[in-house]
Amino acid sequence: FSAEYFSFPDVRSKQDYDESHVITAHRVKKRGNEYLIPQSVDLECVKYCVVYDYNTWSLKIHLKDDNNTDSDDSGQELVPGAALECGRILTHLTRHPVWILKGGYERFSAMYHFFRTQKIIWMPQELDAFQPYPVEIIPGRVFLGNFIQACDPKIQKDLKIKAHVNVSMEAGPFFVGDPDRLLHVQIEDSSEARIFPFLRHICHFIEIHLELDSVILVFSTRGISRSCAAIVAYLMHQNEQTLKRSWTYVKKCKNNMCPNRGLVTQLSEWEKTILGNSITDILDLSY
Repeated sequence: FSAEYFSFPDVRSKQDYDESHVITAHRVKKRGNEYLIPQSVDLECVKYCVVYDYNTWSLKIHLKDDNNTDSDDSGQELVPGAALECGRILTHLTRHPVWILKGGYERFSAMYHFFRTQKIIWMPQELDAFQPYPVEIIPGRVFLGNFIQACDPKIQKDLKIKAHVNVSMEAGPFFVGDPDRLLHVQIEDSSEARIFPFLRHICHFIEIHLELDSVILVFSTRGISRSCAAIVAYLMHQNEQTLKRSWTYVKKCKNNMCPNRGLVTQLSEWEKTILGNSITDILDLSY
């Protein structure tokens, strides 16, 4: 939530904003047809600018009917949604792309109620205290994280985690003694470590919990190597797709993923097991 990286312009009404908004969001006022960007926000420094209104779902222009039935087009005109309209203006003020929150605040707050607040002013030490949450691989169902996140009871409660896949050497505090909800595959953080013999078991464990509508957290010590390899292997298995395609998807969700060379070689073996042939040139994967 650092102001150097994120900005959340809220273009809803003042009443809606005061009732609740995304943590650290600032309300964008409108005077006539002009959006007024708060002077405290330096958009040139922002890497991720995410605009949201109440419930915009599409970037398409909507039809507005002013009830004028005298014309051939029945008084209809094309108008952008509030988030889209404001986002277009912000593109001239930022160095990076402007994002529109799909489904708006209505959808976001329903899925991530723990990111709602009425607080407006944040102290720097409060912003520094924010802890990142695990990343979503399958929205609301499968998360990828690290050992610290796996040990945080607030994160477990907020995300409604019901099962863990632990591919680190450390033992976590949750679901101990319950093999139905904890799969602990002890793999060292080493290029010589073997994960291949456990991949089918990992995939089946995740599949079973998805069928049970459980929320699963897959994690390793730092959440960038062993757990990422496990998630990539699951996507290859579940979707019967190439290593490269699964890798690209996970990389998009977690851009600092970095399975070690030994794990990548084993994922290539797994691709051959899943598809009958090694299709992906692992030298083409970006580490």
